[in-house]
Amino acid sequence: MRGLEIPPEVVDALGGGARPPVTITINGHSWKSRVAIMRGRHLLGLSNANRAAAGVAVGDEVEVDLELDTEPRVVVEPADFARALDEDPSARAAYDALAPSHKRKHVHAIESAKKPETRQRRIEKAIAALRS
Repeated sequence: MRGLEIPPEVVDALGGGARPPVTITINGHSWKSRVAIMRGRHLLGLSNANRAAAGVAVGDEVEVDLELDTEPRVVVEPADFARALDEDPSARAAYDALAPSHKRKHVHAIESAKKPETRQRRIEKAIAALRS
């Protein structure tokens, strides 16, 4: 099993729209995701890591606990990036309006820098992109 098909009536019963954020639990292992729609079918992705953590294999039948995830998605900004955002109100406003996935991309780019000068350059690049 690489993904799980979810009946439309289950998605409707969650009450979170067509692609609701959900908490998935299989065999006591939980993770957060979002229902996807592909070719008219509602699907939940099941990564290799989550499959291994849940102790299931491709083709296994599983019982899935699915709950609407109402917790806000929070992305923690590194202190130096937060300072740079706070110094530029237009960049801060643009960043705050981003979806969590886009915020994570900015934060990941900054935190994955190995050298301080690379990190600073990436912060400056992010601020410039947000400002425009």
